[in-house]
Amino acid sequence: MSDDTKTDPDNKTAPDKTDPDPTSEKPETPGIPPRRRTPLIIAAVAIIAVIAVIAAVVLGGGADEETATESGDVTEVKIGEVAGAAAKPTTIEVPVVDEIREKVPQEILDRGTLEIGQGALPAGFPPLAFVGTDNKTLTGAEPDLSRLIAAVFGLKPELINATWQNLFVGLDAGTSDVAISNVTDTEERKQKYDFASYRQDNLGFATVGTSTWEFGGDYRTLDGLKVAVGSGTNQEKILLEWQAKLKAEGKKLDVKYFPDNPATWTALESGQIDAYFGPNPGIAYQIAGTGDTFRNAGTFSGAGESLQGLIAATTKKDSGLVEALADAINYLIENGQYATWLKTYGLSNEAVEKSEINPPGLPLENQ
Repeated sequence: MSDDTKTDPDNKTAPDKTDPDPTSEKPETPGIPPRRRTPLIIAAVAIIAVIAVIAAVVLGGGADEETATESGDVTEVKIGEVAGAAAKPTTIEVPVVDEIREKVPQEILDRGTLEIGQGALPAGFPPLAFVGTDNKTLTGAEPDLSRLIAAVFGLKPELINATWQNLFVGLDAGTSDVAISNVTDTEERKQKYDFASYRQDNLGFATVGTSTWEFGGDYRTLDGLKVAVGSGTNQEKILLEWQAKLKAEGKKLDVKYFPDNPATWTALESGQIDAYFGPNPGIAYQIAGTGDTFRNAGTFSGAGESLQGLIAATTKKDSGLVEALADAINYLIENGQYATWLKTYGLSNEAVEKSEINPPGLPLENQ
C-alpha cells in the first residue's frame, strides 16, 4: 500500500520485476556399500532417488530457494529476507498440516505448486510487496505470507507478479489459484471472488517520536491540529468528514497537502504539521527506516467508523480453495507464526484474531 493510496483502499502499483524462478533442494541418494552395487541395485537406488525428489517437492513444504529450505516435512521459511530496512529478518518453521492439505483441490496437489498472484508491478509498495535488495527477489509481507501458507499445504509457492488489474485477470483466467496482495474485502468483489481474511485494512497517524499525542479512535482529539493527507485518497475523504464535524462543534482541524511523500515527511519532522494520516503499512515502513524519528499515534479502519476493513486472500468464486486458505491462516495464528510474521514488518497493529471466510466487506455504496 503506497502512502498516496486513492479512494480504493488497495494499492494499485508495484515492483518492476517478476519473482525469481524457485527451486527446491534435492535429497542426496542414500549410499550403497561397494560390494553390493550390482546393476539391479543401482537401478533400484535410482528409482528411490526419483521418488525422494518427488516427495520433497510435493510434501516437503516447498518454497523458493531464496526463502526456504526443506527439513523433513517442516519448512524453514525465511521472512524479511533482502527486505532492507522494511523488516527484521527471521526464520519461521512451518510443518505440513495433513488435515488442511486434504482440503486443497486435487488438481493443485497434483501440480505440486500453489500459484499465487501478486499485484506488485511496476513500482512496488513496501513493506507489503517489492523487489528486494538483491534486485531480483519479490519480498515483503504479502509474498512472505504466501510462502507460509504454501508451507502449511506442503506445496511449492510460485509467485506470479503482475499489475494490479492483471492480478484479477489471472484469477478469472485460472492462471493463479489465489491472490495475496493487499486486496480489500468488498461486497462488490464478493460477487465474483471468495475471501479468507488475514489482516486489518488500517489507516494510521504518524507523529514525530517526541510527540505525546494519541488519536485514540476519537476524531475530537484532532481539534487544533495540523494534519497532512494525500489528495484524492480514501483517508482524505475520512479526514474531511471529521473536519466538518469539528467545525459544526466550533472546533478546528487544519488539513494540509504536500506534493509528494518525501515533502510530507519532511514537514512532519520539521514541525510544520502535527501529524500525517495515511495507509498504516506505509507508516510502518517509514518508521522502520528512520528509527525513533517518527512513531505511530493510532490507527483507524480503512472502511470507516462502522466497519473494520479487512485484507483477504482472494480466489475465484467456488474454486474450492478458500476453506483451506482460512484453515492455513488460522493454523499460523494459533501456533505463533502469524504474530512473528506481522512483527517482522512492524504490522502487529493490523492483526486479526481469526481468518474468516467471506466476512462483511466494504459496502457497495462506499466503494
